[in-house]
Amino acid sequence: MATKEELMLKKADYVLVVNKDFDIIYNSRFDPRMGNKSDLKEYKNLFEMYPSLGKNNSSIAKTMSTGATVFNDAQEFADINGRVYVTQNLTIPIFREGQVVGVVELTKDLTTVGDIQGKSDYLKSIKVEGKFHPNRESNDKISFDDILTINDRMLDAIEKAKVFALNNNPVLIYGETGTGKEMFAQAMINYAASPKQKTIIQNCAAVPENLIESILFGTTKGSYTGAENKKGLFEEADGGIFFLDELNALPYHVQGKLLRVVQEGTFRPIGANREKKVNVKIVAAMNVDPMEAIDKMVLRKDLFYRLSGNMIYLPPLRERKDDIEYLIDNYIDYFNDVYGKNVKGISEELRSFFLEYEWEGNVRELKHVIESMISMTKVDILQFSELPVYLHGKMNGSGKTFDSAADSEDSIVTELKNGGYDLRSVVEQVERDLILKVLSKTKGNKTKAGEILGIPRQTLKYKMSKLGIEDIEK
Repeated sequence: MATKEELMLKKADYVLVVNKDFDIIYNSRFDPRMGNKSDLKEYKNLFEMYPSLGKNNSSIAKTMSTGATVFNDAQEFADINGRVYVTQNLTIPIFREGQVVGVVELTKDLTTVGDIQGKSDYLKSIKVEGKFHPNRESNDKISFDDILTINDRMLDAIEKAKVFALNNNPVLIYGETGTGKEMFAQAMINYAASPKQKTIIQNCAAVPENLIESILFGTTKGSYTGAENKKGLFEEADGGIFFLDELNALPYHVQGKLLRVVQEGTFRPIGANREKKVNVKIVAAMNVDPMEAIDKMVLRKDLFYRLSGNMIYLPPLRERKDDIEYLIDNYIDYFNDVYGKNVKGISEELRSFFLEYEWEGNVRELKHVIESMISMTKVDILQFSELPVYLHGKMNGSGKTFDSAADSEDSIVTELKNGGYDLRSVVEQVERDLILKVLSKTKGNKTKAGEILGIPRQTLKYKMSKLGIEDIEK
């Protein structure tokens, strides 16, 4: 049986040749002799023609750096005009005297294949269907695929972040503590393929107020006792990305200097007579509502207006009930591997508590709660009694405490359950019947079924897995 690589050699749609400097020597996609448009012929560099590609997500860059032949089953990218492509690539190195001097890439264009209709949805769903690694070894490996969510608002935020990552405008991410602001920022940095040595991360709350200005903008010898000529972080980040976490902790007067960097790209080191010019993309994050911060005089209004063009809001977990159950399932799978356990799920009492609890620490808190319970449990279904001590006695939205299993169900609810009228079971059965009916009409096509049901394809796949619905053969 032929391998994928062998099939690619026989059925490639396009050929791309790139030298060691990533200059495009030949691209048949824009060859007029083959009846193709050549509107991008003035762009000679791979990363100029396809700005969404970077050295960390390009099969060409991987082959160039390793000398290995690379097969990429599904690569999604856009050209300088915003046209999106989904391709299979076979990338082959060109050697001269033992050194890689270029590559040849054979491309199969999946965007033109009729039976691959759901491919783009599949690519978007990788973020919620792939293996999650909550404890990344380093930030340079974090990508949008690591953001676990099936919530529409969060999925929209991810799409915004991808667009914002590829332009030069400043970005403001805001949301409560634990909603994932830093992960979003790291994913944007890596998506933009910012040079590692030009990527600066600074938590504004972690530096004493009297030092933050000199750290950000640098100092000039003699400007104060003991001062030396020293570069600031903005100068270090020139040509890259500067992530300013907890922006609202930045002193008010220093925000004025930051505004000048955002508007003009210039700043003056402490004690200097001349300004310096930098080209830095700023990504800022804050854990309070910007308008509230302005009212409390901890955020300059003019700085906010300059940052508000590219703004991302991350909703709290209590407003994303669909994500709560989804995250529970993923964290259970992950921490089962970490601690060598075989936990299969949670009790209905515990599930009710999780859905009603406010989650002031958001995703971060939920993750640590699940880890704590799995590390200590000796059963395969997590129980309410195994919650960390600080959560016992917490109230749900109706004011009812979850002190014991007996208190969590009154006699009427118990009677209904015994009669087969448990609300969750009824809802799940209705949901299952409806999904099966729609899948039958679409002959198993999840993309069409999702459109009919009004939910994303990845949400449908998650529900099918949860409800035990198998794929319907076409």
